[in-house]
This record gives sequence, structure tokens and C-alpha cells, in this order.
Amino acid sequence: MIGILIIAHGTLGESLIHCASHVLNKRPERVRQIGVTIHDEPARIVKRAQALIAELDDGDGVLVLSDLYGATPCNIAMKLMQPGKIEGVAGVSLPMLIRSLTYRDHGIAAMVTKAVSGGRDGVVHINGDICRAANSG
Repeated sequence: MIGILIIAHGTLGESLIHCASHVLNKRPERVRQIGVTIHDEPARIVKRAQALIAELDDGDGVLVLSDLYGATPCNIAMKLMQPGKIEGVAGVSLPMLIRSLTYRDHGIAAMVTKAVSGGRDGVVHINGDICRAANSG
């Protein structure tokens, strides 16, 4: 089973895990998070993340999800990447996390693809047509 590490600002990672636990009706296994604050030293966070990755990786790899591309959590995540073993995706959201959890037994390459599609497909403009269609049944 592929492990998941979320590296995000503040309490976002724990909040996403809590929401995923609600949606799935259980706390998912092998999922951890690191909340980054303005007071944190990135080099220390990298070491902490490496230790968590070692805990999470049972041989299938780890997907690292970060919140904002180019920000400190993502920059930390980029220092952890090992293609095919430790992969990363920026822009973490609840749809991305749920999709990642659903496909974590399909290999890390497939999981990365599904994580990205979950994030992309989870963004929907709620307009009049969608509302009318949803309320017509």
C-alpha cells in the first residue's frame, strides 16, 4: 500500500485527513501530515519528512501531497522526490486526497495520475444548468 504524506501550511493537512476520515467513515491507514508554519526551519522539516516517509513506505512508495506550488511546503516536498518511489503532487484538495486513497494499491504512477485528475475534476463551476439538473429528479 502506497503511503501518503501531506506537507501543507498550518493545519490544512490534518484537516484534510479529518475530512477524508469522515467521507470514508474511518481514518485511512499510512497517511501522515506535516503542518508548516512561518517559524519552522525548512531543513528541519525535510529531516522530519524523511523520517515519516521511512515509516510510511512499506516498499510500494510514498505520495507526497503539498498545497501551493512554489511555496515552502512544496519546496520541502521537492527535496524528497525519488522518481518511481517518492512522487509528489502540488495543489492538494479533498477530492485529490480521496482519489489518492482510492487508488493507492494500483502502483505509484497510476496513483499520481489519479491524484492529479482528482484535483482537476474536483473543480466544478456550480452554475444554473447544473443546479437545475440536480434538482429536476
